[in-house]
Amino acid sequence: MYIIGIDPGISGAVCFFKDGKIIDVIDMPSMSEGKKNKKQVNGNQLFNEINFRLNEISKDETCVVVEHVTAMPGQGVTSMFNFGQSFGVIKGICSAMQLPIHFVRPAKWKKYFNLINTSKDASRSRAIEIFPKISEKLKRKKDTNKADAILIASYYYNTYQTK
Repeated sequence: MYIIGIDPGISGAVCFFKDGKIIDVIDMPSMSEGKKNKKQVNGNQLFNEINFRLNEISKDETCVVVEHVTAMPGQGVTSMFNFGQSFGVIKGICSAMQLPIHFVRPAKWKKYFNLINTSKDASRSRAIEIFPKISEKLKRKKDTNKADAILIASYYYNTYQTK
């Protein structure tokens, strides 16, 4: 089974995961928009990244797993709108490519990896422990989003493989 794990959002990441192994992990493609050069998800590039990796793989053997996050207290209206827009781009690309999409709440996958009430950086440490060969791609502190995408894909693979 080929799993695409996605930590959504402008600073998110995408993990390509096949049969329990990480094929690749990338930062969410983004681009500047408008006069203030605000960042947004680059839907065209995200489509290209997914399409390139699925070129030789049957879509019947592929699923996309996206972290299902919601508004957090104190988060501004603009940032929530931008996040919702990114979430919509991801859903739209999956729909257009006819890829099955599954959502997993952060509490579920974090509980599975014992990351509840830990620092954001703990997911990076945990991903390196489980997948030491990928440590080069997780060496920066800002690579926690890549670690999250890896753990989301791994969680789905480990928990839904037998169902």
